[in-house]
Amino acid sequence: MTTSPSRREFVVRVASLSAALAAGAGLSACGGNTPAEFNFGVASGDPLANKVILWTHAKFPGSDNDVSLRYQVASDAAFTQVVSEGTVVASSSTGFTAKVDASGLQAGTAYFYRFSQGSTHSPVGRTRTLPQTADSLKLAVMSCTNYPAGFFNVYAEVAKSDAEFALHLGDYIYEYAASGYASSAAASLGRVSVPSNELITLADYRARHAQYKSDPDSKNLHALKPMIAVWDDHEIANDAFKDGAENHTTATEGAWANRKAAALQAYHEWMPIRTGADKAKIYRSFNFGNLVSLHMLDTRLIGRDEQIDIGALAGAAGPEARNAALAAFSSPARQMLGAEQMQWLQGQLTASTARWQVLGQQVLMGRMEFPVSVLSALNTSDLSEAAQLAGQKTVNDYLIAKATPASARTPAQADLMNTTLNPKLGYNLDAWDGYVVARETLLMTAYQLQKRLVVLAGDTHNAWHSDLTLMGLVVPSLANTKVGEEFATSSVSSPGIETYLATLNPAQIKGIFEGVVDDLNWMDASKRGYLKMSFSATEAKGEWFFVDTISSRTYTSALGHSRTMPA
Repeated sequence: MTTSPSRREFVVRVASLSAALAAGAGLSACGGNTPAEFNFGVASGDPLANKVILWTHAKFPGSDNDVSLRYQVASDAAFTQVVSEGTVVASSSTGFTAKVDASGLQAGTAYFYRFSQGSTHSPVGRTRTLPQTADSLKLAVMSCTNYPAGFFNVYAEVAKSDAEFALHLGDYIYEYAASGYASSAAASLGRVSVPSNELITLADYRARHAQYKSDPDSKNLHALKPMIAVWDDHEIANDAFKDGAENHTTATEGAWANRKAAALQAYHEWMPIRTGADKAKIYRSFNFGNLVSLHMLDTRLIGRDEQIDIGALAGAAGPEARNAALAAFSSPARQMLGAEQMQWLQGQLTASTARWQVLGQQVLMGRMEFPVSVLSALNTSDLSEAAQLAGQKTVNDYLIAKATPASARTPAQADLMNTTLNPKLGYNLDAWDGYVVARETLLMTAYQLQKRLVVLAGDTHNAWHSDLTLMGLVVPSLANTKVGEEFATSSVSSPGIETYLATLNPAQIKGIFEGVVDDLNWMDASKRGYLKMSFSATEAKGEWFFVDTISSRTYTSALGHSRTMPA
């Protein structure tokens, strides 16, 4: 289906115009001739059965004075049937953003909302509350939105979809300088990052959030779908963990705690998320009747231990470094969620009576394990033809050995399949593959409680579907027992694994991953898109939709794959 920017903003513009005409809105502000500007639209999020967060940004041109706003929630676009209203202030202390928890709403109901300053109105948004009973549910799942990489055509598709709620699993913004990651086409597309420097201060993070919110597809999406969001690393810095990040140098960029605090404040200011006393705690649950309990997790900041270097674990740095890495990797104390969040999640899973338990979180939980022989073959440091041919032969040798019955394997093939001689490692130790004991603890909880588990993930910029299986770390006899399934979305605009394995075409990458990784059922190696999850009492269905380009605002969209998980 081909679309254009004018069509994407049509719904919000018409709703805003009709509401303004019905209210007799003028062009002057109360008490002055310069009305406040609502340059970044409106947004809603964190819906509950009786309330929802409403968000906007309002500022007087050329002034840092506070902007007193009135919000209204109505059952009609003309706002003749207002069901909730009140006041809120946009001030310099919040970067002129304003959030309010609009209460007194009815469960499972769609509403219109807006903000007003005097007789000037914001655009009109649509939102909805959570149902108390539900027979079905549709969620649009997104991740990894990179402004300089291309247009947010995926946002446009989600806005038009029949999904009732939007989920963003992190990397809502990127922290890099204007000349950094995925910026090669930024100038030609008119999407150069602001500010030009890497984000460090509160002012930096605010400016970058504002730029992303200025995108017309972003404004349209937020106006039409209530969003439930969690951060990943790039809202702060690449490969973040609780005490630091790969992309943070204390000597030149200051204390990590200061940078993290600035990033989290800006996130809470600019996102329609319910903010508590501790801005670092964003794990929370949403119940869609007795159909789905959605548990949104923080796998990034609250409890994650530092990532382990895969080279050290594979022995590239020598036996001493390997032994230290192996000890840390297998330690029962190694944390991904942190003890407090894990205890909370276990309590939520135990208490929930919903048919489906869904984890909304950032990184792949499925076991993306490769034998060391294949991992070495995929090393792209040597791009010579001879090295590439040797690498392809190594991969093919493994796939042939895997497909050969054990009784018919040659000694060389038997050695390839011997996990002592050719051990398996997760290719990405920033994901749950780097936190195997923590993953086993979580999956064992779901197994013991006999829960129907669906895990949602983002982060990789590619689409995946995997079985979730136990490793047998707690109960060896349960090794490879299936506990649930993982549905992982591609990115909105960030480039994927195909850019790192540039010597292979997407079909080759797909063949290698699907052939080598035991628990992987399907993957896409090249397209940007989103995941629509549909739930009923009998099944959970994932549908991956892709756009054909992010380099133009004219594009096509199509369903690329679907998978149904029976209850």
